Amino acid sequence: MKRKWLGRGAIVLALVLLIVGVTAGAAFAGTDPKPVFKAPALAPGDVAVSLNLLWVVLGAVLVIFMQAGFALVETGFTRSKNAAHVFSMNFMIFGLAMVGFFLVGYAFMFGGYSFPGLFGLDKPVGDALIGSGNWTFLWKGGFALTDLGGIGKNAALGAPTAAFFLYMYAFMDTTATIPTGSMAERWKWKSFMVWAVFCGAIYFPLFGAWTWGGGWLAKLGDSMNLGFGYVDFAGSGVVHAMGGIAGLAGMLVLGARRGKFGPDGKPRTLAAHNIPMALLGTFILLFGWFGFNAASTLAATDVRFAMVATNTAISAGFGAVGGMIWAYRRMGKPDPGMMANGMLAGLVAITAPCAFVQPWAAAVIGFIAGILVVVSILFLEKRGIDDPVGATSVHGTCGIWGVLSIGLFASGDYGAGWNLTTSSLTKGSGVTGLFYSWDLGIRQLGAQVIGALVIIFVMGGIAYAFFKICDVLTKGGIRTSPEVEDMGLDRPEMGVLGYNDFTTSELVLAGEDPAQDKVLAHTESPDPTIGR
Repeated sequence: MKRKWLGRGAIVLALVLLIVGVTAGAAFAGTDPKPVFKAPALAPGDVAVSLNLLWVVLGAVLVIFMQAGFALVETGFTRSKNAAHVFSMNFMIFGLAMVGFFLVGYAFMFGGYSFPGLFGLDKPVGDALIGSGNWTFLWKGGFALTDLGGIGKNAALGAPTAAFFLYMYAFMDTTATIPTGSMAERWKWKSFMVWAVFCGAIYFPLFGAWTWGGGWLAKLGDSMNLGFGYVDFAGSGVVHAMGGIAGLAGMLVLGARRGKFGPDGKPRTLAAHNIPMALLGTFILLFGWFGFNAASTLAATDVRFAMVATNTAISAGFGAVGGMIWAYRRMGKPDPGMMANGMLAGLVAITAPCAFVQPWAAAVIGFIAGILVVVSILFLEKRGIDDPVGATSVHGTCGIWGVLSIGLFASGDYGAGWNLTTSSLTKGSGVTGLFYSWDLGIRQLGAQVIGALVIIFVMGGIAYAFFKICDVLTKGGIRTSPEVEDMGLDRPEMGVLGYNDFTTSELVLAGEDPAQDKVLAHTESPDPTIGR
């Protein structure tokens, strides 16, 4: 009875917090001064506006579908006794991260909050969705989307903000889910929930505001004459490296899985339970990635999206080949897991430069990423860092490579005025890398290096501090007990088994048949974490 009342109390408390959050958001929005610039009414015949809005929404839907790909990849690469837990994290990140991003995250990232001349956007910019107007979606929105800019007959004025919120939410969702792979098979569900909300509310919006919200990194072109400032077209850094570095921080706090390293410190193979599932998930991610990159033009009327999509496919293909070749060289076998991670590495690396580079450069970027991911996975493993799915190497290492590649390969034929840069050094040119112009390229590379260092050390430090604080404040820490880890997290953490076809001995490990413990005690492996 006491447990039932506690459960009801928790539900009531959650509802109260949600209501308070929304009410507070509305209050904040109500006291915020109205934007100076207003959107023009959308004419019913303005096909370009409607087309661009549709383009953004379709892109968001494709990126959200990538969550299915992440769930399949991570679940396939881990062991069957944790399948329900791993898949559920990828499922629930959608709702939990939405709470944080909806209530406060979007407003912090794109709310027009600024310090004039130093950081932030002081006025609305761009007109990709509206056409000839002087208003943009990169402005306001309010806490809990309470300031969309129009009601009643003018409700269409809020459409660009709503569409952009959905698109940015899909990006944030990707960042939030990456650590679920790095920290799989030993992360407590309660701690995971806190991370999901924190990522949506604070972690992703903070660096996003510095980059895409007109922040100080975006202004490096004017403040320090570093090219066009920190440039990241679709998120190699903002999305992927941010998630990868958070996963690394979480792994450092959690430690390696039981049985991963032997007494001599050498890594053991804790075999993936379903390689076909992981490869299918990789294909789904490839499909969704075209929404990730191509739709980042934010306008179907910007035909550069064709080049973006083509570069995305090229880099993915060359990444898969690079991963396979390097796995052959190091392991003597092609290794399907490294093929998949090679393709994902190519996709991650091309995400930042996809609009600024030529196809030949996309091939080079992808191939190098395919090699880098294998090198990174083996490097981390040799140093006692246990990443069950290689997420930190795919998204962290190759995300940083994608960020830096802009400063090398950007051809200068796209991106004039990027980040609202007004420096005379960039007039008459698009974003340009070192291989096309020494002067502009070295400056642009400098901006990219600064952005990469901020991700690694500043955002990595924030992530590590977050997980460390959670570990101290959580009873028993954020890692499951050895007993729970040995039996698998499905039954103890989720209350269900991912598969109903377990053998009797596997059911014993999952706590399903205690009466058989004594009978099977002599038949079990001395290290039950090895294998399934």
